[in-house]
Amino acid sequence: MDKKLIPAIITFYCIAIALRYLTNGTLLLSKIDNTFLKIILQGIGPAIGAVVTFLLFKIPSVMTLKGNFRNLYFPLFIFWMFPAAIISAIAFLKNGTVPFGLVFPVLFYGLLEEMGWRGFLQQVLKPLPRYASILVVALLWFMWHLNFEITVANLTFFGILILGSWGIGKIADKTNSLLAAAAFHSLNNFYQNLDTIKIITLTVLIIIWVLTVIFFTRNQNAGFKRSPTLIPES
Repeated sequence: MDKKLIPAIITFYCIAIALRYLTNGTLLLSKIDNTFLKIILQGIGPAIGAVVTFLLFKIPSVMTLKGNFRNLYFPLFIFWMFPAAIISAIAFLKNGTVPFGLVFPVLFYGLLEEMGWRGFLQQVLKPLPRYASILVVALLWFMWHLNFEITVANLTFFGILILGSWGIGKIADKTNSLLAAAAFHSLNNFYQNLDTIKIITLTVLIIIWVLTVIFFTRNQNAGFKRSPTLIPES
């Protein structure tokens, strides 16, 4: 890995974890009554860190909201509006209320995190061996949550983050879409207390999204292979 990227990574992480401490380790947000704003501020560190580092070190950003999709509407619908509608409908049928104040803040929270972990950190660590990169991302992601106690719950959480760094990382590599990465990230935040209905919904969404990515990738590769050559045949 280029040694010039090390100061960039340090800058990104210092900003990310400093803002995390201010929003989660102090009483800074205690007087904010707006739930949406409070959730957004708690996850804004990686996004701010990524943006500042991209600009400061003039590092080009590989991932965008739409990524490799032809337009923004498709990933916005399949990865955001569709799950929001499904989760809201299930909540309404079960509790008689639509949790708009939960669904979209969780999605935006996931987007802010993914701007940092996949949008920046995973990209600059690509020169490392794949599993070394996954481990570094997972470790820094875990420490960002300020969970330093050695407990079974925290070790389990660290394992989940390793799995997430691998899985969300593959989605990021195949789509370059922050919306797609944020959607997979947000599933864990939506379904922390699982029951049968939540497990079924979670499974259905993952299957639909994975099939979407596979279908999109195959079509993209097929289109690339069918593209005419610019070099005339001799």
